[in-house]
Parts: sequence; structure tokens; C-alpha cells
Amino acid sequence: MNSFFQNQGEAQLHYGSSDFTIMKPGAFVVCAITGEKIPLERLHYWNDDRQEAYKDAAASLEAHKKANA
Repeated sequence: MNSFFQNQGEAQLHYGSSDFTIMKPGAFVVCAITGEKIPLERLHYWNDDRQEAYKDAAASLEAHKKANA
């Protein structure tokens, strides 16, 4: 990751189906399930319909279950 982002706060992203667009630069986003900070270079899971980021596959699955409950 570029050092420009390392000392910044939370990024604001727009999540697409296969990628995301950085709307406001930052170093991380917050997992919608766990509340943990996810460094942008480690962000691999999100939902474009709900515009949510997830720290891992387990958090993504939990969000899916909650949304369909």
C-alpha cells in the first residue's frame, strides 16, 4: 500500500460487484459485523447491495444470514 494512506483515518468507499472506488482516502474501513478496522490492502469481502465491508468470509456469511433472517 502506498505510504500516503498509512497515517490516515477511515476511508470512505463505494463498493461495486468486483471492486471498490475510494471516495475519501484513508487507511482502513470498519467491518460491519465485528467493528474491527480493515486495512484497505486486506479488504477482500464486501456487499455492494448493502455497501458494507467485512473482515473475512465468516463475517460476510454472518451478515448474509442476518440480512436473510
